[in-house]
Amino acid sequence: MAQFYWKTAVFIGITAGLIWACSSGSDSPDPDPGTNPNPTNPVGTDRKAMLTHLADNIILPSYANFKTKFDLMLTKSDAFVAKPDQTTLTEFRQAWADAYTEWQKVELFDVGPAESHTLRYFFNIYPANTTGIEDNIKATSVTLDLPSAYPRQGFPAIDYLINGLAATDDAIIQRYTTAADAAKRIAYLKLITNQMKTVFTTVLTEWTTGGYRDRFVNSTGIDASSSLSKLVNGYVLHYERYIRSGKFGIPSGAMTNGTTAPDKVEAFYKKDLSLTLAKTAHQAAIDFFNGKDVKTGQEGPGLKSYLNALGAKDSQTGKSLTEVINAQFESTNAKLNALKTSLYDEVKTNNAAVLAVYTEMQKAVRMLKVDMTSAMSITISYVDTDGD
Repeated sequence: MAQFYWKTAVFIGITAGLIWACSSGSDSPDPDPGTNPNPTNPVGTDRKAMLTHLADNIILPSYANFKTKFDLMLTKSDAFVAKPDQTTLTEFRQAWADAYTEWQKVELFDVGPAESHTLRYFFNIYPANTTGIEDNIKATSVTLDLPSAYPRQGFPAIDYLINGLAATDDAIIQRYTTAADAAKRIAYLKLITNQMKTVFTTVLTEWTTGGYRDRFVNSTGIDASSSLSKLVNGYVLHYERYIRSGKFGIPSGAMTNGTTAPDKVEAFYKKDLSLTLAKTAHQAAIDFFNGKDVKTGQEGPGLKSYLNALGAKDSQTGKSLTEVINAQFESTNAKLNALKTSLYDEVKTNNAAVLAVYTEMQKAVRMLKVDMTSAMSITISYVDTDGD
């Protein structure tokens, strides 16, 4: 889950990497990229057409949109570092919230460069390790590339550094101006934003000018090393572990025998942002499933159209799998819309409603992880340690 068990996340990444490394080359195109059994569907099971649409009309435009928000956040961070005051703090906070929200739309693309450079680990491991952050601020040298450093950086660390240092804005600004460690705190804020910029730039560059986009769309097989297999595995993992479990299962106690943990919600120090982040992530998962073009809003060849061309059915009802999945997504949205803006407060005072969201998402996990992958002849290659 994005926030928490980085040891589990690292184990998952290593295990999946070993599985894929033992498979055939990931860039080799499949001799049969899919036939079209349905003449009324002009795309059918043409996997190259699907991968091209996903890359050019969803993944790359989403990365571009995120870059716009992220670059503004970096600019506002630099302004705050240069002159910490109420104006620069307010503007930095808004840019951070906007970039964090936009991040929810790209975190699910855990394939290719994002996977190999573990982009998620540098951006959104929460809750932030505040003791570790303070230790890093005091240290003479800091390494951010180790797993132990993941919860000391990224959006959650910035949340702590601009929202959680003190009860008032004046007191927070004082930590960057007159406090004994003010210079070190400023330096650390600059260090972690630079780290985020470096890693994201590397990922985006590999997609755009490093040749990965072409390798992605030309890897048309369904073996464990193919683009579709990796993309689907990353998508299902994201929905199961980073949305269902991370945003709802862990805080609500659904994953911990009923022991609630409101302090493990996303955006802990900006509590009224947590539900927005969760809703944005869930809608991004829905839009990706349906192949929604980021630029036009129209559906194109994607998981939905591919499953329809395969004639995929829900294993429990026998109905169209895509119709059942989308109906389940909407059932989850109804539960999400019943929540108030602070998931921290909801866990503490209205946890039954949070558990209800988790329950609805779990129903979708079965459909995505079992029925969808079975219909596609794709094997789930990540390790499920949730015990569910």
